[in-house]
Amino acid sequence: MEVKPGYKQTEVGVIPEEWGIVELSDTARVIDSLHQTPSFAEDGYPMVRVTDIKPGNLSCVGTLMVTEEVFSEFTKNYKPKRDDIVLSRVGSYGVSSFVETDEPFCMGQNTVVLQPKLPPRFLYYVLNSCNIRQQIEDGSYGSGYKSLSLKNIKELRIPVPPTEAEQRAIATALSDVDGLLGGLDRLIAKKRDLKQATMQQLLTGQTRIPGVHGEWEETTLGEVATFLSGGTPSRSNDDYWTGDIPWISASSLRCFEIWRSDSKVTKEAVAAGSKMAPVGSSLLLVRGSALHNEILCGLVTKPVCFNQDVKALVPRPQVVPRFLTLLIKGIAEEFLKLVSSAGNTAGVLDTKLLKAFAINLPSIHEQTAIAEVLTEMDAELAALEQRREKTRALKQAMMQELLTGRTRLL
Repeated sequence: MEVKPGYKQTEVGVIPEEWGIVELSDTARVIDSLHQTPSFAEDGYPMVRVTDIKPGNLSCVGTLMVTEEVFSEFTKNYKPKRDDIVLSRVGSYGVSSFVETDEPFCMGQNTVVLQPKLPPRFLYYVLNSCNIRQQIEDGSYGSGYKSLSLKNIKELRIPVPPTEAEQRAIATALSDVDGLLGGLDRLIAKKRDLKQATMQQLLTGQTRIPGVHGEWEETTLGEVATFLSGGTPSRSNDDYWTGDIPWISASSLRCFEIWRSDSKVTKEAVAAGSKMAPVGSSLLLVRGSALHNEILCGLVTKPVCFNQDVKALVPRPQVVPRFLTLLIKGIAEEFLKLVSSAGNTAGVLDTKLLKAFAINLPSIHEQTAIAEVLTEMDAELAALEQRREKTRALKQAMMQELLTGRTRLL
């Protein structure tokens, strides 16, 4: 590969000629944790373990606590502080969090603390760059439960701009994008909470659409929808799995609108025993371990085939299809109680109980209005999430450009 003037080829890739390459141990003090399992307490000091280390700023919310005695033992060599970097060594190895808090905490086993000698944020971003991630992957060991040795961590090769001013400029640019991402995350969380509260109010009649009146009718799911059972085409017949009809299982039900799947079947597969769900149906997962934690349900917007773990609820004329799907999502907690009452460790929503499940149904006009309000909120959320993904992609591109010197800020 031809290297353009002003750049050089190195073991970490092409970088500007005036940039240097140093080992991590030259850019930070690397402090290992105690390799012992402590006793935890009801309250006291947070202990940051491997599972608590995630990309971004370190959060001690939800961490296990230790007594003052244990805290003193685990911090006798070093007390982590603001602007440090914490890194995991085992399991999800090589993941780092930036310490932006003055709250005292200690580190659990299989973690390290980095006390940067370079501008801290710059070093943090370098550790999350593609080049360093590859070095971490290459340096890991173990056949299943991989880990990083302290030696490999210290020997990570870091490309470094020649001046602190350029290092800080890179860190500031990337921090600004992180700030934008954080703002979007908070806004999305706020919008989700607002939507959940609005669903609860509208779908129970506690809040009415302006200008809409009339009593709600007490009925059951079995009276407003026809239940269809699914099936799986024979896996031994490869020809069944070469078609263009989406085949829906639990993994495809995590979207609100259901119309595609990675698996597709033929018309022959449908004729051989699988079932089709018509447009407007509500697909509901009725069996599987996922049901212990959440209710998976989606609205069919194009004809699909579905498996035996799923029921299709085909709405009758008195219910608006989108409203029915929204209603099922809105009463998910009540459905989870049905799962618990079934006493099945695998998780099951009994069809007989589902059909008898009592609901209150407003007029067609009010159902349509409620569905429109919630759909608009969903569209706003989707637009924000798309913006967040584009911003994340922009950040990754910026990291690649700035941390290799392809783009210079000074």
